[in-house]
Amino acid sequence: MKNFIFTLTLTLSISAASLAGPILNSYPAATSTIYLDFDGQTVAGTYWNNGSTLVCAASGLTDAQITEIFNRVSEDYRPFNVNITTDESVYNAASLNHRIRVIVTPTSSWKTGVGGIAYVGSFTWGDDTPCFVFSDRLGPNNPKYIGECCSHESGHTLGLSHQSTYDNNCQLTESYATGVGTGETSWAPIMGNSYYRNMTGWDFGPTPYGCSVVQDNLTIITSQNGFSYRTDDYADVLGATAYNLGNTSFSTAGILTTTNDKDAFKFTVAQAGAWHFDAVPYSLNVSNSGADLDIKLELYNSNNVLIKSYDPLNTMKISVDTTLAAGAYYLLLSGTGNLNVDDYGSLGSYTITGLRGTLPIHDVALSGNITSNKHNLLWNIIADEPIRSQTIEYSTNGADFRPLIDVAATQNRYSYATVMSGTIYYRIKVTSVIDQTAYSNIIALTSEVTAEKTFFVSTLVNSAISVNAGDDYQFKLTDANGRTLLIGKGVKGMNRINVLNQPGGMYILQILSPSQRITERIIKQ
Repeated sequence: MKNFIFTLTLTLSISAASLAGPILNSYPAATSTIYLDFDGQTVAGTYWNNGSTLVCAASGLTDAQITEIFNRVSEDYRPFNVNITTDESVYNAASLNHRIRVIVTPTSSWKTGVGGIAYVGSFTWGDDTPCFVFSDRLGPNNPKYIGECCSHESGHTLGLSHQSTYDNNCQLTESYATGVGTGETSWAPIMGNSYYRNMTGWDFGPTPYGCSVVQDNLTIITSQNGFSYRTDDYADVLGATAYNLGNTSFSTAGILTTTNDKDAFKFTVAQAGAWHFDAVPYSLNVSNSGADLDIKLELYNSNNVLIKSYDPLNTMKISVDTTLAAGAYYLLLSGTGNLNVDDYGSLGSYTITGLRGTLPIHDVALSGNITSNKHNLLWNIIADEPIRSQTIEYSTNGADFRPLIDVAATQNRYSYATVMSGTIYYRIKVTSVIDQTAYSNIIALTSEVTAEKTFFVSTLVNSAISVNAGDDYQFKLTDANGRTLLIGKGVKGMNRINVLNQPGGMYILQILSPSQRITERIIKQ
């Protein structure tokens, strides 16, 4: 509880560059506001900086960077009745105890050792106490890092503490939980350290105050700040209340706002034939960067009998090709968990699309062979539209597939030396320029590992570095100047290190295992 009252004077510093910044609002109808302030600010009369005036420089970010940051923060807060804005007039119009200003600035020397700072609970104080995000320490000027920090610091103002990690003996191992996993479904809590994971979200987990001191993010946000969840947009159950999509191809958007929220849709098949469905969370690109929602899709017949449930563990979206008889059907969408996280914070916006007929990608035919323990893959694509991206996926059981490596859109072959013994299954995931996805047939290649080298690393990459590991390992990724960008751990088998948000250029990957230490030069295209 706040036990002091003070008056805050804010003087706006305006530059010609700031006037050209994008004016963005995530939910204009909301009465509560989180204002992302990028254009410089003079702050006086606060307890910040020991009461001395702070002259905060403008962020220096481009319109594209500001827009990405806004989109990331907006999706984090999408389930709630709160507006994320870059418009100061919207902030000024909001009630004093229903708003917070997040100052994004490189003026950071007054508070060392942190990427941002906030007073816990200050959203409702009613005296315009701001919080800060220091753009010079986040990358610098990395939109992913700044966006995560904006959500994190504004989360503090809403009453949230940090999320932490403990071992099985209840010993604190991370004050700021860094999350788990690699690739698209890698996850970290917003109130931990979420800079290096693709999927982030609100959490129900321990704090630095003890392994049994558990924090329920969603309840705190929606019960202590004068706003709750958005109004539900679609009925939760099948039947007469389900939203009718008609009997032709369709596309509609929605938001899953609570852990119990489900969105029900009805559609009619007039004539038996092929259908394609996509349920895609809001994201910044095809790798679902910036998405908080992992989608589960269920298909029912007119009698409410489940035909099939679609819930892949290695991707956040759903892509379905099926043949349906004439009649009425239902689609039921909900948030779900994956290999790295449960469904507690799997919330956010999505688009669901249904297309009658076959995909523009008609066929993806995969074949392969083995030479000297190298697995050689070759494939051919027949499509009406250009291909935008391709991912080679693998499985050790023929059912649960994980990404192996992303390859260029024009590539049709790939070879690598595996460090895994036994049978490995492969398939190719292909996405066209109009965002439709198809999979190849599955092939199986068997080998026994005899090679001395136990680590194989993809050195020419687009969005992720693939590490084929013969043992558990630790890694460090640095840029060409030796600055550390990522530190983490990997396990025996295939691993992916996400570099989607890093600029093109050369990087150095150092790998340390109990038996080997290697260094690889990585080129990101």
